[in-house]
Amino acid sequence: MTSTTSGLNDGEATRDPMAALATRSVAVMASGTRDDFDDVYHPEFRNREASVEPPETRGRGPAAAWATAQWLRGSYADLSWAIGEVLVRDDLVVVSATMSGRHAGPVTFYDADGGVERVFPPTGREFEVEQVHFCRLSAGLVIEHWAVRDDLGQATQLGWIPPTPGYLWRCARATRRARRAHR
Repeated sequence: MTSTTSGLNDGEATRDPMAALATRSVAVMASGTRDDFDDVYHPEFRNREASVEPPETRGRGPAAAWATAQWLRGSYADLSWAIGEVLVRDDLVVVSATMSGRHAGPVTFYDADGGVERVFPPTGREFEVEQVHFCRLSAGLVIEHWAVRDDLGQATQLGWIPPTPGYLWRCARATRRARRAHR
């Protein structure tokens, strides 16, 4: 198999079917329907980033990707990704993007066993962070995803760090409530 790499900007990416699929897989997280996920994600899809997400996101297929979208949408209003550069090499597409939104709902992170690890109650603050998404494609669908994200920048913009004493108390209270509800 010949290895080819092409760098595409946003306009060119929409003309390359592999790049268009990968950028669509990012976009549907913000506003796609459940049917859109069946059109984009392979039945064996795996999200390598799901280890701190709700247990239902850790499975395989479009349903797991949909669960990730629901988790994100429940935490962030006005969620969107602005697509930057897109690179295509063999079955791998790399998408640089800027994620933005507003922290409107609690963000719950989970431990390895699927228990509630920590909850960050909404701050109402807006954020904008750079991310790079890696999408492996198979049979015309996304079969694997992993990312490099600016989580520290996001946490700083949202007021999670450095936390105020009052916000630490709100986090502890929200975490206790979520753990009780999760049992």
